Amino acid sequence: QVQLAESGGGLVQAGGSLRLSCVASGSGRTFSDYAMGWFRQAPGKEREFVAAISWTGGSTNYADSVKGRFTISRDNAKNTVDLQMNSLKPEDTAVYYCAQSDMRRYSASRPFLYWGQGTQVTVSS
Repeated sequence: QVQLAESGGGLVQAGGSLRLSCVASGSGRTFSDYAMGWFRQAPGKEREFVAAISWTGGSTNYADSVKGRFTISRDNAKNTVDLQMNSLKPEDTAVYYCAQSDMRRYSASRPFLYWGQGTQVTVSS
């Protein structure tokens, strides 16, 4: 099992940028062996997929709503995964969660196993 901790959330104006970070810790799982992802949940809505990155960082996946605006990256030497968010919109407002898969690459049909506590992102008009 792994512990995931997100940081970097906050309040930003529409059109602005934020960078979220997630650090993994614990024993039993090697960070670099697994795909990582970011999800978000807005009030009254279902949790939705945002972005994912494969174990080596060689491939990425993005929700259509964030393509061209968000960039996911990872540093396996530091056990971190980041989400750079540019051109933010009010509809991006949500709690953002970091998650770890049990596979090397992202699969839409494969649930993520481990989750962080979330960090709030609020985009004002």
